[in-house]
Amino acid sequence: MSETEATGTPIHVEDEAHLERLVDENDVVLVDFYADWCGPCKMLEPTLEEIAAETDAVVAKVDIEELQEFAQSQGIRSVPTLKFFANGEEAKTVVGVQDKADLVDVVEQLG
Repeated sequence: MSETEATGTPIHVEDEAHLERLVDENDVVLVDFYADWCGPCKMLEPTLEEIAAETDAVVAKVDIEELQEFAQSQGIRSVPTLKFFANGEEAKTVVGVQDKADLVDVVEQLG
């Protein structure tokens, strides 16, 4: 059982290795690259919490201030940036606030 299956809530990513474990151990992972000062990131928060609770996807949160080098290595230039991983591979990236239905569609397509 993965971490979110037990909690149904977004997981705060502690480091690059933590995210790699989540991607390796789960079929679909939605990674939210965010910053605490980012207004659109705050707007997206409830949507991501609902997706974590309502879908089989793992929702992982990466604070770009806390993990600056990792965010840069992932090519993150603006927040929020959402990356979807399916079966250990990066599958899709979207930038900016997204509609919940659109995000759920991507999760279901990948799942």
